[in-house]
Amino acid sequence: MSGKLKLLAEDAADLDVIAAAAQDALVRMGDVSFDPKARRFTAQIARFRWEDAQDAGPFERVTAALAFESVLKVKSRKVRQDAPDALASILSVSFVPAEEPPGGEVRLVLAGGGEIALEVECLDAVLLDLAQSWQTPRRPDHEKA
Repeated sequence: MSGKLKLLAEDAADLDVIAAAAQDALVRMGDVSFDPKARRFTAQIARFRWEDAQDAGPFERVTAALAFESVLKVKSRKVRQDAPDALASILSVSFVPAEEPPGGEVRLVLAGGGEIALEVECLDAVLLDLAQSWQTPRRPDHEKA
């Protein structure tokens, strides 16, 4: 069993590592927030611990924080902002650079067609495990999805 993850991203390659760790994380819409004054977007997630997953288990999830700094604007589509208890699964996290670096757009794609787009001045992200992991009976299966 590995320790708690603390990952930082300042470029697209770094964000790919965070995206791999956050893939299949569950997020409750009430645990997603944007502070325009601080220019910070945060989401508390229950991420699947892919780094320790074996074929037959036991499987684990851990509560983690996914945060982006220098966020100028947040747009979403097909996201239930009116339902704080609605759950979504993160399929991917990616960065599309702007024509004028270092800015661009971070895209969080959710299962079911939802998407959150963050317009950022520069890429500055962190994924931080917050608590002890717990066992979960199922491993996400992309063949069935």
